[in-house]
Amino acid sequence: MTETPGFAGALARHGGRPAVLVPGGESLSYRELAARADARAAELGGGRKLVAVVAGPGIEPVVTYLAALRAGHVALLVGDDPVRTEPLLAAHDVAVMVRSEGDGVRIEERGPGPVLHPDLALLLPTSGSTGSPKLVRLSARNLAANAESIAGYLPIRPGDRAPLTLPLQYCYGLSVVNSNLARGATVVLPDRSVADPAFWTEFEELGLTSLHGVPYTFDLLDATGFAERALPSLRYVTQAGGRWDPAAVTRYAALGAARGWSLYVMYGQTEATARMAYLPPERAATAPSAVGLPVPGGAFSIEGPGPDGVGDLVYRGENVMLGYARSGADLALGRTVDHLETGDRARLRPDGLLEITGRAARFVKPFGLRVDLDEVERIIAGQGTQAAATGDDRGLSVAVVRGDPAAVADLLAERLGLPPTAVRVAAVDAIPRLPNGKVDLAAVAAAAREHPAPAAERPAAGPDPVRRAFVAVFPGRTIADTDTFVGLGGDSLRYVQTALRLQRTVGALPPDWPERTVAELAAPARAAGARPVPRRWLPVETPVVLRTVAIVLIVGSHVGLFRILGGSHVLLAAAGWAFARFALAPPRPSRTILRTAGRIAVPSALWVAWRATVAEDVDWYNALLLNYVIDPEAWGYWFVETLPQILLLMALLFAVPAVRALDRSRPFALPAAVYLVGLLGQFVDDGGNAFSLRQMSVHTVIWLFALGWAAQRAGTGPQRVAVLAGLAVAVPMMFAHEPHRAAVVAVGTALLLVPTLPVPRPLVRVCGLLAGASLAIYLTHYAVMTALTGLPTALVVLACLVAGVVLQELLGRACAAVRASVRVEADRSVHLQAHRGARLRGLRFGRAAAQRRAVEVHEHGRVVPVEDHLPDARRPAGA
Repeated sequence: MTETPGFAGALARHGGRPAVLVPGGESLSYRELAARADARAAELGGGRKLVAVVAGPGIEPVVTYLAALRAGHVALLVGDDPVRTEPLLAAHDVAVMVRSEGDGVRIEERGPGPVLHPDLALLLPTSGSTGSPKLVRLSARNLAANAESIAGYLPIRPGDRAPLTLPLQYCYGLSVVNSNLARGATVVLPDRSVADPAFWTEFEELGLTSLHGVPYTFDLLDATGFAERALPSLRYVTQAGGRWDPAAVTRYAALGAARGWSLYVMYGQTEATARMAYLPPERAATAPSAVGLPVPGGAFSIEGPGPDGVGDLVYRGENVMLGYARSGADLALGRTVDHLETGDRARLRPDGLLEITGRAARFVKPFGLRVDLDEVERIIAGQGTQAAATGDDRGLSVAVVRGDPAAVADLLAERLGLPPTAVRVAAVDAIPRLPNGKVDLAAVAAAAREHPAPAAERPAAGPDPVRRAFVAVFPGRTIADTDTFVGLGGDSLRYVQTALRLQRTVGALPPDWPERTVAELAAPARAAGARPVPRRWLPVETPVVLRTVAIVLIVGSHVGLFRILGGSHVLLAAAGWAFARFALAPPRPSRTILRTAGRIAVPSALWVAWRATVAEDVDWYNALLLNYVIDPEAWGYWFVETLPQILLLMALLFAVPAVRALDRSRPFALPAAVYLVGLLGQFVDDGGNAFSLRQMSVHTVIWLFALGWAAQRAGTGPQRVAVLAGLAVAVPMMFAHEPHRAAVVAVGTALLLVPTLPVPRPLVRVCGLLAGASLAIYLTHYAVMTALTGLPTALVVLACLVAGVVLQELLGRACAAVRASVRVEADRSVHLQAHRGARLRGLRFGRAAAQRRAVEVHEHGRVVPVEDHLPDARRPAGA
């Protein structure tokens, strides 16, 4: 078994010192981090495995990464975009995948996994985001050596607090974690961009001591006024991830000297576990074009230097990788390289510093992402288009023959993960070539400059389409870049509308889209020019499709167009899936569960109460949603009675701390237990209650809700088999005399195990409208079909569906108007209270005290100081 890197194996030696923290959230000491990592290692199981860690926000990915190292597994750090990560997972036969989910993680067993060499400890992607399955193989010794080397030249202290502003799966970001843990410092995990003002509020409040970025990070800093910020806790700034403009180096070195912090310009590659050289801060102002000195323990050589001293740069050190891996078979290999041919051309300056002069290989590194230009040309060739690509650390320049340059720009921006403005494509009649037949790269670059087709420069339709989608589903709310669907209180009723609206903008959604911020979801939309993905079929999340099909089956069967029963029961299973997906996300989910129950029960009770005044087959007591107790003859609204009752039971259940803890530690066990209890409920003697006999009451159908819940939580093969087994046991038992209903229920519930289903593109919007309005259609269709008696049944079904969609739209607009009115009143109240409070403080404490005690209030979506509400004569001096 491989050794454990020192920083990972010796966590507990730092005791109660804070190790990792999330601003405003969870914090773990080194002792707690070690214990959490060991507990996670136990969850990963015995043996030695290849563990893919999905590197998202929060503490859990760091815990899983350290758990893998401490337990002797091999960790593969990947991003959370399945389009880019799935080829890596498949090519290397990953055994286990771990991703954050709610307050814990989801561990998915994928197979036996590959044979692993004893020295192998970590795999990291390289070649940027081109989709190449090539990985860098790193040993525990590589990790330990590079962490100690970096901690040897950076002034990291035990009391430091270093923010992780770069992705964990990016070698630069990972090196920040490793080197700070090696010195007992605190790694802070902000879920915000450096362009977000709230990041700097947290920076000051937490007293962060360092800042780390690629060249693009510093472009963002320039745009947000970093030079004017007073950050007394900041001790040093590091830059890596691509060549930085020497003028920017000089400017930031001077800024650091004036503000009391040091600038470290660094050079590295994933193949060297991160760092190979650094520029001492005192040399930054005088040698801004240099990358500096080799890191402690490393050495450079320049092979084949010319008269100007420029040659191929080669690096040697204990941090040089074991080699590359292009498939699972390569993971059994030991060391295949003992030095690193960097692909860069360099020279040694007279002052002893190393200077990179260019690249020998066809790689560029825009925005810190290493992009293989040959791979870029292969991507375009896959679309049937001939192309030539060049570029630099600012972006790509591409010439295409027989292709749509705008479409190519879209494709590259999406596939490479680059900002659209960094990809410029020109249409040419033929690839320009030099007299010797080689591609004239200078002419390619010139063509892209003169006739560019950047993805970002096509006209867009109004505001950010991702934000428009959220505004449409959460009317009256101010949607910020940092908002998420879950954070906004999203539930199953809003899930459908949001997913389908985003589907048309972003294309295929990642599985964790409800936890992704608006800004993260908008990034691929901007990269694609906010245009629909040009496919005939779109993958739509399975619960959305099931809700659409179920409501059509319900209405069609009730109207008499056909008779296919079981749609309501499929809706109940889908409700269980949505319950697990959304209601259980908050730390204390009971309130969310009650809100969801209320959104179903309140409109249902009001509608049924109205129906009782105009319809003979509905009585006033049906509006109480207690048919099981009263047992009347009107059973048509059973679903909107039974589901809220189940949710009330779940709210009571999750009010118990032990249940919440069990759900976090054993996410599949709890729904399995509810399923078993539900099966026992079938044998409860309820005196022949007809409501129960028709499989409509809580104790007769809660097993189906539990199976939908379990299907959402089924992260391994055995768990999926368990869900299918649960169906095989319960469905024949409950629907023994209704084989057609049994088939609908079994197939519909089993499909919840499949993430998405293909839907013809023209039907995607219809699917979204019907699924989003399923509750309104369910409630209104009896009234519509009664009013249209005598018309063709197909026309009546269509009218029922349309009426429900229209009602849903009207209700949405009415709610938006009410929320807007309430918000105006709330803002006015806040304004007056703040004004009154400031006046009282001014009278009691004087102007200086009023200024010191000023608070911030939310006014029409804008955060402003209380002093802005004061009359000019009452404002503190200088306000």
